[in-house]
Amino acid sequence: MDLDAMWLYRLARRLHGEGVPLLPDLLRRAIYHLHGSYIPYEAEIGEGTLLGYGGMGVVVHKDARIGRHCLLSQQVTLGGRSGLRGAPVLGDYVRVGAGAKLLGAIHVGDWAVIGANAVVLKDVPPGAVVAGVPARVVRELEDPPAAWAKEMGFLPPGLRESEPRIHSV
Repeated sequence: MDLDAMWLYRLARRLHGEGVPLLPDLLRRAIYHLHGSYIPYEAEIGEGTLLGYGGMGVVVHKDARIGRHCLLSQQVTLGGRSGLRGAPVLGDYVRVGAGAKLLGAIHVGDWAVIGANAVVLKDVPPGAVVAGVPARVVRELEDPPAAWAKEMGFLPPGLRESEPRIHSV
């Protein structure tokens, strides 16, 4: 059992849902002191979502929603924007690179990839790869599930261990 930020978040959320007083707030503070992260139990984070390096430096707005099987790398911020209501909503299987900032009431589609240190201020279509400040679409993934599986360390369907993984051009 790892005491990473996601494990502590899930425990705090479960306790809050069961009506346990005080303990969820103590766990939120433990996340902050152990990992330098702010991950409130009010945020909705889907099953299978991972935090890179245990969640070091991750900041999540309390109104943010994160889909299933996403990856948030270290130093990622999902926050609001001054004077504007709303927080980011991430679809399923979204990967967010280290140091990326997703700000405001934006929607990130399923299978999207956010590049490291990108500043995302607008919606991201499903299967898009965005990068830059401000972020813009740099390409569309041809086969988003296979790209996700490869990046996350799973073999794409149909590829066996005995087959070569690098193809010459």
